[in-house]
Amino acid sequence: MTTNLYGLQGKLSAQPGKGEELAKILIEASVLMKSAKGCHLYIVGVDRSNPDDVLVTEVWDSVEDHDASLSLEGVKELITQAIPILAGPPQKGKQLDVLGGFGI
Repeated sequence: MTTNLYGLQGKLSAQPGKGEELAKILIEASVLMKSAKGCHLYIVGVDRSNPDDVLVTEVWDSVEDHDASLSLEGVKELITQAIPILAGPPQKGKQLDVLGGFGI
C-alpha cells in the first residue's frame, strides 16, 4: 500500500470540569482548519468515560501542511485560551500513515 496522507490523533486533558470549555475552543479551531491547506479531516470528541479528556483526530496531505496550520490567523489566540485550562501538557499525539478509508 502507498501512504500519501498524514494522520494525527491527540488527547488533551482539561482541568476538572473544564472539558466542555476546552472542546469548544478546539471546535473553533476546526472552523479555522476548513481554510487550511491540505486539511481533510479535523474531528473533536470527548471521552465518554472522562469528559475532561478531549480528543482530536486529523488527516492532512502532509506533516508540513499540519505544521503550517499552527500559524494560521486565530490559531495562536485559541492556543492561548486553551493553555490555562489544561490539566497538564498535551500528550504527544499518535502520528499515522493514513492508508485509506471512508470519509477521506
